[in-house]
Amino acid sequence: MVPLDPVPQPIDHVLAGAPDAPALIERGETLSYRDLEQAVARLAGWLAGFGFAPGDRVASWLPKTRAACLMPLAAPRVGLVHVPINPLLKRAQVAHIMSDSGARLLLTQPARAATLASEDLPAGVVLAEAAGEGDALPRSTADPQALAAILYTSGSTGRPKGVMLSHANLWLGANSVAHYLEIAPEDRVLGVLPLSFDYGQSQLLSTWAAGAAVAPLDYLTARDVVKAVERVDATTLAGVPPLWVQLLEADWPAETAARLRRLTNSGGALTMRLVAGLRAMFPNARLYPMYGLTEAFRSTFLDPALVDRHPESIGRAIPHAEVLVVRPDGTRAAPGEPGELVHAGPLVAQGYWRDAERTAQRFRPAPVFSRYGGTAVWSGDNAVADAEGLLRFVGRDDEMIKSAGNRISPAELEEAAVAGGEAAEAVAVGIPDARLGQAIVLVLRGDATAEPALRERLKRDLPNFMQPARIEWRDDLPRNPNGKLDRARIRAEVTS
Repeated sequence: MVPLDPVPQPIDHVLAGAPDAPALIERGETLSYRDLEQAVARLAGWLAGFGFAPGDRVASWLPKTRAACLMPLAAPRVGLVHVPINPLLKRAQVAHIMSDSGARLLLTQPARAATLASEDLPAGVVLAEAAGEGDALPRSTADPQALAAILYTSGSTGRPKGVMLSHANLWLGANSVAHYLEIAPEDRVLGVLPLSFDYGQSQLLSTWAAGAAVAPLDYLTARDVVKAVERVDATTLAGVPPLWVQLLEADWPAETAARLRRLTNSGGALTMRLVAGLRAMFPNARLYPMYGLTEAFRSTFLDPALVDRHPESIGRAIPHAEVLVVRPDGTRAAPGEPGELVHAGPLVAQGYWRDAERTAQRFRPAPVFSRYGGTAVWSGDNAVADAEGLLRFVGRDDEMIKSAGNRISPAELEEAAVAGGEAAEAVAVGIPDARLGQAIVLVLRGDATAEPALRERLKRDLPNFMQPARIEWRDDLPRNPNGKLDRARIRAEVTS
């Protein structure tokens, strides 16, 4: 097991594997840790050749190429700040991120560069359609508190905003995850999540902190993931709930499913039905439910030994983090009492890039009972802790449905909606109603002919005030660039 180390280092020091051990499996070629270190050093040398000032931002808009995997280490090595842009974003979103971040360079590919108009990039920006190599640079000696990356949120609730992450944020996050997931040098991690997503970038950094190998994958269908698990002999797979739904619908040869030893989930709570499905499909895998947010990297994980008894839980605080449940008056919530989830400690980001107003709203002094103190992330998410300290996600305060005087958790409704198998996925939305305040609309992926059976079961399982006023059935549900269900778009569609 990777030992916990509370003393952060520059993020490019994260490469911890034996020199000849495999580190990166990319498009059929395997780079050893020695190869990877040299590749990072030469990419950093290429970036240094542009003469940018320390602290300047450099952006990458790439699929999971070798350069995309190296940039999180190479840019900070030369004193620059990396801005990864999700490859699924289009020119308007790319233009916003480039303008907002003030990036001096955009590393992309010819086909992507061709989609940009001249006005999309600020004057003086270097547009590079391929990465180069320069003189190898030694490892960074930067202050661990210096800015290393700006990760832009998906923008599902508005224009993307940039979360500022230091070397320490990234290094301690990698150390924490590698430790509690018990990643070993012989593991192979299949990286299916976007590298612009904090959870996706963690696939790289935590794997390298453990001295293991990562195999980045751009996939189109669940079948692509199945074939990649077989091809690279993957032991570890990270996902978000919509991806697990797709993977459970795929055809898994028993011997391929048995290869996986570790499944990790974040980006949304697992339902009991999903937990049962993953247990049945991947009998040899330890399942790690987790909760996190970009502003604090990761907050909690549930020990796999507790999953069967507490399938709805998101667990306890990860190493290097403190997670608190706080009442509206700032005091500690009692066991069983909902409150706002507040994250303190050295994983807390440095705020939003050039956005003092939104930074002040989300990054505020920690509660007086926090052991870390300092600045904390007030998540806006509601959670409840049981008598054992295990946390359960309730929902975002701005997503809670207020109907007939009751506060209703969309997550609870959604889990009930899919529990019987009539629908594969569900999103619950509150819409204005003159009598109730808000009426419940369930938007489901599935066959509308199942609605009578679903309504009968919901009447049996849920109280009257939680019954949906309307159910909409769709063949598919929209997703944001990180693979999560696009709740903002769904809400806009049902309220328009």
